[in-house]
Amino acid sequence: MASFLQFLLLFSISIHLIFVSADDDQSSAAQPRPRPPTPILRPTNLFLKVQKDGATGLHVTQIFKRTPPVQLPFVLDLNGQFLSVNCENKYLSSTFNAPVCHSAQCSRANTHSCRSCSPRTPRLPMAKPGYCHVNACAVTAVNPVTQQSAIGELAEDVLSIPSAVGSRPGPMVTVPQFLFACAPSTLLQRGLPQNVQGIAGMGHSRISLPSQLASHFGIPPKIAFCLASGSGQNGIIFFGEGTFVMLHGTDVSRQLMYAPLFIGQQGEYMMNVQSIQINNVVVPLPPRLRSNQATLSTTTPYTMLHQSIFTALTRLFIRQLPGVPPVTPVAPFGLCFNANNISYSKMGPQVPSIELVLDNQQRIRWTISGQNAIVQARPGVMCLAMVNGGMNPRAPIVIGAHQMEDNLVQLDLVNSRIGFSNSLLLQRTNCANFNNNMTTTP
Repeated sequence: MASFLQFLLLFSISIHLIFVSADDDQSSAAQPRPRPPTPILRPTNLFLKVQKDGATGLHVTQIFKRTPPVQLPFVLDLNGQFLSVNCENKYLSSTFNAPVCHSAQCSRANTHSCRSCSPRTPRLPMAKPGYCHVNACAVTAVNPVTQQSAIGELAEDVLSIPSAVGSRPGPMVTVPQFLFACAPSTLLQRGLPQNVQGIAGMGHSRISLPSQLASHFGIPPKIAFCLASGSGQNGIIFFGEGTFVMLHGTDVSRQLMYAPLFIGQQGEYMMNVQSIQINNVVVPLPPRLRSNQATLSTTTPYTMLHQSIFTALTRLFIRQLPGVPPVTPVAPFGLCFNANNISYSKMGPQVPSIELVLDNQQRIRWTISGQNAIVQARPGVMCLAMVNGGMNPRAPIVIGAHQMEDNLVQLDLVNSRIGFSNSLLLQRTNCANFNNNMTTTP
């Protein structure tokens, strides 16, 4: 009898375990399995939209800074050493910091000077924008238009920028401790568009905007920009590897020509011009000026030439434009014409093409033609869009923003080369037609 009871007990336990196991299996099947983590896609390039200011001819980009983020306008300075910011104008941010003198941040910025505060200046032991901080790093900020300079402070804060993965739009990404200079508000006013909050320095330095983006995100140190010629139109600047696709699907990067890129003593971008030609006729220059290094500048509205180069070039230009006599020049230009005597084509005014010969053997030439060569100075008067820089300019040739508009230009620091497309008008498109309809809101 006892053995029979033991058998019944064991049988009951077995049946119970079977049902419990079945219930657990059904419960497990009903619960969704956890998804594998979504891989984080690193941006292959970053971008900013750029607009031309009609009043000054300068190009302005919008950058998100601070916490909470605020979109602020900055003048694009291709040769600037860092981001200069007006910290005195209602700068509110919970993540602002002023690094102390001789800190790692100051070493990275290559500044070893300490800021001394005026007795009348409020001093704060804690970081707060718009004030002089005790023992802060001193940096020299420059207005690229007036060439005036002033002492500012090194600072850091959050910066946000739109990203892309290949040709697809990506999310806004951030640099949590982006280094910049707090510059005096008086420095960032004269000669600049109204309401701009600073200068976006793109030059070759450790804390310029491109350098910090490349370092933080691990993207190649490459910059490509396409400046729109019309006020209010969106041009664009890319950082990193990019596919430069227009709205109609054409990748204009395949049409770039390349020449060696050099870096000047102040971090400016330069290229060697072997000669200058107009309609394939060489501009006669003195021996010491026959081969020159040309600087690119987005804060110089029109190409500036050494006086000897300007004189020789304008004389040949007149000879290559027969039947169109010069008229009284309109400042700042030195050679002007009656607009009624100049016809138009898809490239703009039909005038002789000016070619900067960068490699004569490889026939690498930056061609300046049509609307890049001529500007309407006033109703009825068109002028050569180049100015006389005098006998002691900062460089014999400074290629201005007007000559770079509606051209795709790439500064490839990986391979030390500059790429350029020449005028996109030849392809019946322009810089406002980039496929840059991507999110610009953090």
